Amino acid sequence: MTRRQKRFGTARAALTLLTALGALAGTALVGAAPAGAAQGTPVAPGVSYDEFDIAAARGTAHAHVLTVNLRNPRVRLDLLHPGAVAARATVSQQAIAQGAVAGVNGDFFNISEAQHPGVQATGASVGPAIARGRALKGAVPNGQRFGPALPPGTSTEDVFGLGVDRRARLDGLSLDGSIRTPEGRLPLRGLNQYALPVGSIGAFTAKWGSVSRVRATCGTDEDRAAPCSTDTYEVAVRGGRVVSTADAPGSGPIAADTTVLVGREAGAQQLRKFFEGERVTVRHRLVASESRVPFRFALGGYPVLDDGQPLPGLDNRSSAVRTAVGIADNGRRLLLLALDGAPEYRTGLTIAEVASVMRELGSADAFSLDGGGSSTLVARAPGAGAVSVRNHPSDGVERPVPNGIGVFSAP
Repeated sequence: MTRRQKRFGTARAALTLLTALGALAGTALVGAAPAGAAQGTPVAPGVSYDEFDIAAARGTAHAHVLTVNLRNPRVRLDLLHPGAVAARATVSQQAIAQGAVAGVNGDFFNISEAQHPGVQATGASVGPAIARGRALKGAVPNGQRFGPALPPGTSTEDVFGLGVDRRARLDGLSLDGSIRTPEGRLPLRGLNQYALPVGSIGAFTAKWGSVSRVRATCGTDEDRAAPCSTDTYEVAVRGGRVVSTADAPGSGPIAADTTVLVGREAGAQQLRKFFEGERVTVRHRLVASESRVPFRFALGGYPVLDDGQPLPGLDNRSSAVRTAVGIADNGRRLLLLALDGAPEYRTGLTIAEVASVMRELGSADAFSLDGGGSSTLVARAPGAGAVSVRNHPSDGVERPVPNGIGVFSAP
């Protein structure tokens, strides 16, 4: 048994059967091909598109599904993103800009700051992110996330991704970082995150973008709505030396050769000891909980299916439009699902029903992504040179999002 199975398996014996039966009793695929069968309309070599109805407990849902054959050497996956962590663009804009043939929206994100008047919402995603093999950001504390409640045993560090071995997998990614000075070493607890743990120091790089860094010092590890900290400090490091300090987090683009350190509470007190010209070395990396194979790309969300079994405690009451990704054939086949947000289908599915549907489609593992107005699936139509939106987003138009899963296929 893997560490992931142990973590998700706590209390499974008592709850799995009830969860599975409850989900299966309310859902049935209408018009979908059997699991693993060739299906749908070809989008590109190794990629096909299908749509079908799902008879769910609260009404009919309509699913749009991409099937991706990772055994095909022409096919690859990568993170769709608008070029900065603290930025948003529609899935179709991101896919067209990066040359993807298909894709879906990705992680939950910092969509609003109504609880902190005057603080700018960053648009940054909740979980870790890796693009083209390079770390973009770490995970915010669990209590700082946006989206539905996490299933028991999961966290903001959970990711879906693709390894350099071309196999898709679920795992966890934690930040391993440090700040070294002549006086000693301090832990680094954040990387390009819209929320830092209380009492910590986080790093912001050019990949963050130009949005204000103040949001990183608001809320607490348990309460996203808690007031912003009044004890903050910021230090800019360039070429291995401190070049400036400030009493509050700033904004604006960060130069490629510069790292900005932001501290709150105890972290701020540590940064106040820094002085201009002092030597400082900042190191950081994202470390997988299980796999020793480096990720080519990864993004956050939360698991709903593990080794063919629904996770214990999945919500079976709240229905909504959803996006999810399923892994089949030992990581060699991928199923990307986005529900339709048209009024006649807007009741959607519960998370327990999502797990059931993904299993019926042949997934062994499945991962829930952002839903509601964010749920979007794009794909090239036959003969088209660019993607188009295949589902109906529930907002009536595409919502700008921070990232997504991009499917690429060479001619």
